[in-house]
Amino acid sequence: MKIAVVGLGYVGLSNAIILAQSNTVVAVDLSEERVAMVNDKISPIMDTELQEFLLKKPLNLTASTDLLATVKDARYVVVATPTDYDPTTNFFDTSSVDAITKTVLEANGSAVVVIKSTIPVGHVRKLRIQLKSDRILFSPEFLREGRALYDNLNPSRIIVGDKSARASEFAKLLADGAQSQGVPIVHTDLEEAESIKLFSNTYLAMRVAFFNELDSYAMADGLDSRQIIDGVCLDPRIGTHYNNPSLGYGGYCLPKDSKQLLANFSNVPQNLIKAVVDANRTRKDFLADRILAMNPRVVGIHRLVMKSRSDNFRQSAIQGIMKRIKGKGVEVIVYEPMLEDNFFFNSRVVSDLAAFKSEADLIVANRMSQDLEDVRDIVFTRDQFGGD
Repeated sequence: MKIAVVGLGYVGLSNAIILAQSNTVVAVDLSEERVAMVNDKISPIMDTELQEFLLKKPLNLTASTDLLATVKDARYVVVATPTDYDPTTNFFDTSSVDAITKTVLEANGSAVVVIKSTIPVGHVRKLRIQLKSDRILFSPEFLREGRALYDNLNPSRIIVGDKSARASEFAKLLADGAQSQGVPIVHTDLEEAESIKLFSNTYLAMRVAFFNELDSYAMADGLDSRQIIDGVCLDPRIGTHYNNPSLGYGGYCLPKDSKQLLANFSNVPQNLIKAVVDANRTRKDFLADRILAMNPRVVGIHRLVMKSRSDNFRQSAIQGIMKRIKGKGVEVIVYEPMLEDNFFFNSRVVSDLAAFKSEADLIVANRMSQDLEDVRDIVFTRDQFGGD
């Protein structure tokens, strides 16, 4: 079976590899650099399993920049392009997803489009009406940055927003590519599948926000938040996952998905979803005030990435802390090996770690690192467990 995957980000590349184990897969991307890297068996994304599979596994996978040539004879076309949140409209920018779907349906009279990008509730049904086709499905992703392929090899569930035979066939393709056996496959209606994605990520954001507010309480009252968290999380109903305080929830998914869900609640009475969104802003305000109260002359930002095994710092919470500190006139310098430029949002990038440590009189780190052990006394972090 020939399958096309559009978009070589975390979602697209991990799905392409899963499917290329037993099918002919062509991945499409606008970036010639990413396409060349995949064809050279080099992952354009920092992900251990992605790189290992590209190098060592017998995959029937190639990459191209030619969308039309790729999709014209594909059975399925998986769309995994970015849908950034637009604060003006309070909705995701689905323009790339919409344009690709339209192109595929016009170029191929039998291909089924499977949207993996996160979209607003009701979007696929709207597309079906606009494009006069029911060959559009939605199948949400539940991946972690830096562990995208691992999570696809060991999925918690496979969800497809359609109950047709072609939806069952696609779900089976994903299940056949997984390493885990007996993965739950759930077929739902369209809006239900779209809702599952947004509610799942908003719940995770809520959990992060909860433990961050617990940590804020502990800081305000001079308490040891680690002791409180350990005691709270011994309750098996609560558990020890997603409980490490941070500078706020961030990354590409949680901030935008929780805001999109809030927008979908515009005509529904609610309190909790808005509180989840507001809590993240409040956390950054609180921590920025704590940092400024130390009267630092130069604040060093150690790493912009959200996770230790990731190269992605889109919407990372530490950037919100940066903006608040700079807004009060304090100089901010940045240490981030992933950056090639000399400045990041007008803050100087110091590429030499030793020089970075010597210049900063306070270092802010979302997660503590061995690189900072020798200057621990000037590090501000809320990391209680030494992990993501």
